[in-house]
Formats: sequence, structure tokens, C-alpha cells
Amino acid sequence: MAKEKKFVESITARDVDFAQWYTDVVREAKLCDYSSVKGCLNYLPNGYAIWEKIQADLDKRFKETGVENVYLPMLIPENLLEKEKEHIEGFAPEVAWVTRGGMERLQEKMCIRPTSETLFCDLWSRTVQSHRDLPKVWNQWCSVLRWEKTTRPFLRSREFLWQEGHTIHATYEEAEQRTIMMHNVYKDFIQESLAIPFVAGPKTESEKFAGAQDTYTIEALMHDGKALQSATSHFFGSGFPDAFDIKYLDKNNELHSVYETSWGISTRIIGAIIMVHGDDSGLVLPPRIAPVQTRVIPIAQHKEGVLEKANELVAALKKAGYSVKIDDSEKSPGWKFSEQEMLGIPTRIEIGPKDIENNQVVVVRRDTREKIVVSLDEIETKLGEILETIQKDMYDRAKKFLDEHIHTAVTLDEMKDKFENEGGFVKAMWCGSEVCEGEIKYETGGATTRCICKEDPISDKCIYCGKPAKHLVYFGKAY
Repeated sequence: MAKEKKFVESITARDVDFAQWYTDVVREAKLCDYSSVKGCLNYLPNGYAIWEKIQADLDKRFKETGVENVYLPMLIPENLLEKEKEHIEGFAPEVAWVTRGGMERLQEKMCIRPTSETLFCDLWSRTVQSHRDLPKVWNQWCSVLRWEKTTRPFLRSREFLWQEGHTIHATYEEAEQRTIMMHNVYKDFIQESLAIPFVAGPKTESEKFAGAQDTYTIEALMHDGKALQSATSHFFGSGFPDAFDIKYLDKNNELHSVYETSWGISTRIIGAIIMVHGDDSGLVLPPRIAPVQTRVIPIAQHKEGVLEKANELVAALKKAGYSVKIDDSEKSPGWKFSEQEMLGIPTRIEIGPKDIENNQVVVVRRDTREKIVVSLDEIETKLGEILETIQKDMYDRAKKFLDEHIHTAVTLDEMKDKFENEGGFVKAMWCGSEVCEGEIKYETGGATTRCICKEDPISDKCIYCGKPAKHLVYFGKAY
């Protein structure tokens, strides 16, 4: 028992030190570890398996909308970046440059991609001539490098994994529609598969992606009351394509500009899963994204027939389509239970001599620790029902937390009080001035505009300057 207690105590309680709790969970669940390359991660099997599930789910959703996958180089010549000044200025502090190849200095330095708009535009400038070549609806799964000053596992690292979709279209309307379509794909995925609720909408001018005309964001709320930008979709208009002279001939042989979009989600979303659903015992993974949905734990496995029956159960569940593993190690049952909870596996199935005698198993939910006795004759059906219940309950709990932490304020003092004492999002009216935006951030100790809220106004005056308001905005302190 002493070892089992120590296993749990290796995690700091969330409400004692949330940042340390997060680090402890990442470490103890063996999701990733820092590498010898400062600020870069080693993605370990447990963490990478979650990313593979995310990738498979999203990739299917993308392809259902007509997206095709491609892969472009990781190096970008300096001259390509300089074609779009606004874009490179937004990334300049984070760009890493390659200046040598082997023993020779390069004639032109190259950056390691922080994002790939310039590479896609360069390719399209050479391959798109006719309306028959449009649209291009492409995506690549890759890594990018941004020279961050401070890093945290998953939330902010110098190299991270993501997908970046890039599309060009013949008309403004078609590109705008694709931007919103991909925003909605992300919303469906995050809600349905990750069981994470959120607020969503367009970004303010100062918070938009560098070079974008419009940016749509999904903002999830972590257990500590901070927001996490979880996915973005950008409408670039014709700015990027015109900088690269991408034109097409229409049916009347007239030359026109194209319109571009870009959209992405990264391994940062794993951090969101941890911080929205995790508890003091470790990870709590939604069943639809969990690499392992159940772990079979034989009780008194040294007794005759127990291991055989447990392995029969594993084979039956695998055949039924579940992702299942068995823990037949020599560790004590208590240790095995703690480890299963630490890893966030949605259920465990306990089976021992008495269970076999009664033709039953005990299914234990990770999220509530409820024990459910299920007949062996029904386990293949009942397990699915339990997993779906867990998925729904996890979303409902997170939604309740989000709803309880969305506040309104009509004065700056009200806003400051909400952020100081309750955290979460604060809806407030704003005049659209970046000066007011900056002053609000200063006065509240870091609250920024997360997205514009498409609800009815709560007053007609800006919460800071008192001038006529333009937008109702979600403010929040963010990672």
C-alpha cells in the first residue's frame, strides 16, 4: 500500500499548484519529455498515441470536405518570406535561420518553417493558370519551428506538431465559405471527440493572424480559469496570392486574382485535454480519443483459470472493435488501478475468481470511479454504452464549468473583480480601439480579447473609455 500511496502523491493537487499539477501529469503519464534540444520535446508513446487519434479523426473529417494531403519542404528561402512583409514581421522574432550547408555558407539563408503560406503560394504561382486548376484545397501534417523564449510541454514548445490547411479559390465568397467551413469542422471535432466546450468567433484586429483579413478562433477554458486558443481558421483574401502574382484565366480568358485561406490545430490541443478533464489522479481521456478504451486487470491472476479467462475477454473485446489491453504484470491490483487512472484510460475491467464463478466482470469508470457489474454475456454491448455515457458526462461537466465561468461586466471595476476573484471569460462592450484594448489588458493584469461575441449587446458604451461600443467581446487571461 505504501507504494500505491506514493504513486498518487507524486501528483500535486490541482487546487494547490495548477502549473505543477500539469507538469506532474505530463511526466507521470509519460506523455512527453524534454530533449537535449532546448525547448523541444520528445513525444513519448503515450502522448504520441493521443496525437495519432486526433490526426486520424480530423483527417477523416477534412477529407469529407474535399481536402487533399500534401507535403512541402521545411526550409523557406529568405526571398519568399520577404514577398509578404506583414506576414514575416509577425513571425520575425520566432524565426530560426539556416546559414550553412555542410562546411559552406549558403548564398541565401533559409528559415525553418514557422508556417507555410509562402511555400504554398510559391508553388501555386508556378502551377495555377486556368480556372480549371481551382480550387486547391490542400493540407499538410508536419512540424514547425518557432523560437519561443519560454516553453511548456504541449502548450508552447519550439518545435511542435500540427496540421496546416491551405486553400485558394476563384472567388471571395468561396474562400470565405471555406474559412468558416473549417472553423465549423474544428468546432464539431473539439466538442464531439474531445468533449471540450468553448466560446468561438472572429478575432479582433490586434489578435488576428499576421497577414489575415479575418481570423476565427476556438477558445477553451482550462480548470484554472485561463483560456487556451485551440484551433484557428484564417481568411487571407487576395493579399498573399497577389504578392506572389497568382492569377488565373476565367472562361472568357480574363485574368483574375485568387483568394486564400489557412487553418490549423496543433499538439497544444493535448494540453487542453489534460487541463479540461484531468484530476488529482492524472489524465482523464474522452473515450473517443483515448488510444486505449479499457484495460483488463485480472484479480488473483495466480489462481487457475483467471489469466486464461482474462485473455479470452481481451480477444472478444478486440474482435468487437474496442481498443483494449491487459495488465498481467506482477504488480499489485492497487498499483495497477492507480496506473490505469494516471494514464486516463476511460475504463478498467476487473475479473477475478468470484467474477468468473458468477459469469460477470466489474467495469470501473475512470471519470467517476463508479463500479458497474456486467454479465460476461453482455460485456461487448454494455462496454460501448458505458463509454458513450462517459463521453457525454465528461462534456456535460466541462460545459457546466464553462457556463459557471462566463461573466458579464459593464464597468472596468466589475471586470477587474471577476478576473481577480473568479477567473474565466468576461463579456464586455468594446469600442474597437486598440488603445482601449491595451489599457484593459494592463488594468486587469493580462486579460486580452479572445474573440468577438455574436450575442445582443449588454450596454451601448465601451467598458474602458465610455464611447459608443462596436462589439461585445469575450475577454480572458490566456496561455
